[in-house]
Amino acid sequence: MRKTRIDILTLFPDYFQGPFTVSMVKRAQEKGAVDLKLHDLRKWATDKHHKADDVPFGGGAGMVMKPEPLFKALKALKGRRRGVRTILLSPQGKKLDHRKVLELAESPALILICGHYEGLDERVMSQVDEEISLGDFVLTGGEPAAAALVDSLVRFLPGVVGDRQSVEKDSFFNGLLDYPHYTRPRVFKGMEVPEVLLSGNHAHIERWRKKQSLKNTLTKRPDLLEGAGLSDEDKRLLEETRDEVKDRENPGINRAGRGRKK
Repeated sequence: MRKTRIDILTLFPDYFQGPFTVSMVKRAQEKGAVDLKLHDLRKWATDKHHKADDVPFGGGAGMVMKPEPLFKALKALKGRRRGVRTILLSPQGKKLDHRKVLELAESPALILICGHYEGLDERVMSQVDEEISLGDFVLTGGEPAAAALVDSLVRFLPGVVGDRQSVEKDSFFNGLLDYPHYTRPRVFKGMEVPEVLLSGNHAHIERWRKKQSLKNTLTKRPDLLEGAGLSDEDKRLLEETRDEVKDRENPGINRAGRGRKK
């Protein structure tokens, strides 16, 4: 089985002891699908105090991560290995999405740099392949973003998830949001499970789920529909869903053009 190597450069390696020792990331390591290595950036600091940051030239608030430790660390971690991709977790990066996670899951080796303070000395960017962000907000450092990236990535490594269908049915796998899920009891606080899910008719259930997936995407993330690659049947279901949503939003309007319902 192919093993993905992920090296994480951080000023706070202890941050990852929680998220990397439970759930799917723990399973991925136990199954040998991923080799996770945490590296304290201060190990490569060049002064006796192991300082990894300094004040910015030109003045200004905050500190900047020094170039020397990062250059030395990247040289040591890359070595003679081929195909290593170096990623900086940064609010200036492109937003992490499902397509990018799938792409990174195919990489044999990744180096994740957890940014901090006001950022890195710009000269380090010559060693970085790409910047990735979780979204348009600022974290205290790149550690939460690195943990989220690893968590999302390991699910697509061979042998980690036993039921492949559970991955393929997740939100975003086919470009759409997931459909609603129900379990026992059948009735809870007066709310019932949709009858179609109890019918035993798998064709009807599949159609209902597809339609609900389209509905969730239409009402919550309509921007995803443009790149979803819908089939002709999907498009028909989407039009049905649009009409139903419009009817609920405008219950007094007859869409056939005959005015207000009486």
